[in-house]
Amino acid sequence: MKILGIVGWSGSGKTTLLTAMIGCLRALGFSVSTIKHAHHAMEMDQPGKDSYRHRHAGARETILANAARFALFSEHRDAPEPDLAALLARLAPVDIVLVEGFKSYEFPKLEVYRPHLGKTPLWAEMTMLAVASDAALPDCPVPVLDLNKPDDVTYFVLSRLGLEIPVIT
Repeated sequence: MKILGIVGWSGSGKTTLLTAMIGCLRALGFSVSTIKHAHHAMEMDQPGKDSYRHRHAGARETILANAARFALFSEHRDAPEPDLAALLARLAPVDIVLVEGFKSYEFPKLEVYRPHLGKTPLWAEMTMLAVASDAALPDCPVPVLDLNKPDDVTYFVLSRLGLEIPVIT
């Protein structure tokens, strides 16, 4: 599996670009999974529902399933937060995993950067494959891609990750 991190400051458009890239990758025939890191507490299950009650009664893992999908809830309680390698190991094999967050880990990254947010660019601190932006970035040491052209960003990433773009006939 190839891994690409989509990193950037809050409000920069990471999720918008990532979801557009998923559509492009799927249209090209690639299988895609995602991992999203959250910096806040999250409760994806509903209080009072059976699966919520299972978890809060002490189940380590609970799977909620129906005909369309399943969700695995895994409680690590007092254990440390799982690292990216542990999360990747839980995924079924795919062509590419797009990771939003986990910016301190070493893997290929694409920064989404909007100068108008007034934040320091991450490319100044860490290695990037490229930067997707809505502005010219003359001081950027890596390729700058047009954030408003997600298909172009996707093709660039495929090339850099060594994934062959299929010929559609």
